[in-house]
Amino acid sequence: VIDHPKYQESKRIAIFLSMPDEVQTEEIIKNIFKQGKECFIPRYKPQSNHMDMLKLSSAEDISSLALTSWNILQPSDDDSAREEALAGGGLDLIFMPGLGFDKKGNRLGRGKGYYDTYLERCMKHPCGKPYTIALAFREQICESVPVTENDVPIDEILYED
Repeated sequence: VIDHPKYQESKRIAIFLSMPDEVQTEEIIKNIFKQGKECFIPRYKPQSNHMDMLKLSSAEDISSLALTSWNILQPSDDDSAREEALAGGGLDLIFMPGLGFDKKGNRLGRGKGYYDTYLERCMKHPCGKPYTIALAFREQICESVPVTENDVPIDEILYED
């Protein structure tokens, strides 16, 4: 990941805080800060498909985050001090989680449409849609995954082969 040309050229990167069954992102997050890039993480709004990408100040900042009912660390709802990526300079790159992927760039998420809705918002931002890379295990690559007209294909899927 850290040798990827899109990662190298990106300054503003959004990345998920991994759950136990996902590709672990902790070392990537540490590298984002080591390289002087800006790091944004999701804050999901329950009972909706709204998600914001909020800025982390450091890798250690993760330990200050609240644990949601989904067992995901994220900034609390009353945390208004953090920059939201689209309120500022947008994003260059988004690393995306998922349950399954196909080689056409289709992604099966957890069913709420958070990332698809966020990417739609990105397309309306002056900086436009960021490059999207899914982080996957080889076992998550399928012949095809079900998609709807609201699903936004991802640009690239990285997995061990």
